[in-house]
Amino acid sequence: MGELLRSLRDQPLRTGLGAAVVVLLALLPLGLNGYQTQVVMLGYFWVILGISWNLLAGYTGQFSLAQHAFATIGSYASAAAVLALGLPVPGGIVVGALTAAVLGYGLGWVTLRLRGIYFAIGTWAFAESVRILLSVNYHITRGDAGLPVPFLFATPDPFPYYYVFFAVSMLALGLNAVVLRTKLGYRMRAIRDDQELAVASGVDVVKWKRVVFVISTALAGLGGGLYGHAIGLLSPNQAQFSQMAFVIIAVVLGGFRTLWGPVVGALLAQGLAEALRISQEWRFVVFAALVILVVRVYPPGIMGGLAMLAERLRGRPPRSPSVGTPVAETPIAERGGVP
Repeated sequence: MGELLRSLRDQPLRTGLGAAVVVLLALLPLGLNGYQTQVVMLGYFWVILGISWNLLAGYTGQFSLAQHAFATIGSYASAAAVLALGLPVPGGIVVGALTAAVLGYGLGWVTLRLRGIYFAIGTWAFAESVRILLSVNYHITRGDAGLPVPFLFATPDPFPYYYVFFAVSMLALGLNAVVLRTKLGYRMRAIRDDQELAVASGVDVVKWKRVVFVISTALAGLGGGLYGHAIGLLSPNQAQFSQMAFVIIAVVLGGFRTLWGPVVGALLAQGLAEALRISQEWRFVVFAALVILVVRVYPPGIMGGLAMLAERLRGRPPRSPSVGTPVAETPIAERGGVP
């Protein structure tokens, strides 16, 4: 935390711009109608999932394909706590996040010794199992007919939900920033960059992967719980792979391995998705073309490109496109080795 505060003092321009963006987003609903507020509110749901996935895949190198499934688990666990146990909605949302974290720990215990494509396939299989179980257990989940759940507030008006999602998104962003400045953050990047070297340096690789996996899945479950009680209706379609694809597209578009990338990418992708709602098929064709363009022209995405432009304007040599944000990507060796 001390290092984060020092960084904020040392980079007043970047800190000021970040604060200005936060204030602008906080005031945004004042100039929007109900429909537009709903669209942006749902964008923050994708922001939460994007931040949680970027922490795991971008900074730790664990390419999970189950983030959407843990959000769905958070939604249904929260609904069960409210409908079956009689908990208040905020308590149900907490139960949803904890349930996702517990299942994330279990899945991590099984899969985190796998690497690369094998880990991705394992998490994808888990996600598909969640979707199928929710679909076939109609007597519990009502399947594709949908499960009505109570709203968080006494109204479906998106205005109060906007600020709840906005606050949770900013808290998730702050948590991400803090984690990246701690010993855990250095260990994460050491694991991602060279797992064998991390082991040789004394890092318990599986343990710290599991810690990050639990944090990531808890955030996804929290976002899912909020989503369910903001929309008022749950469906197994939430666990379709297209939802995971949307998370990946948003993060890559905004900037993989960058702090603000999931925020920018998710809000932009949500806006594009709404503009292309007239055709579900063409929507993903356009998204695919955008991702190919970004990866081909400048892999670090929008935020990576803005960081490079800022370096040029300051007269500094631009960093390599493979390098993300300066702090997040500083080699471990330059910081005195792995803590």
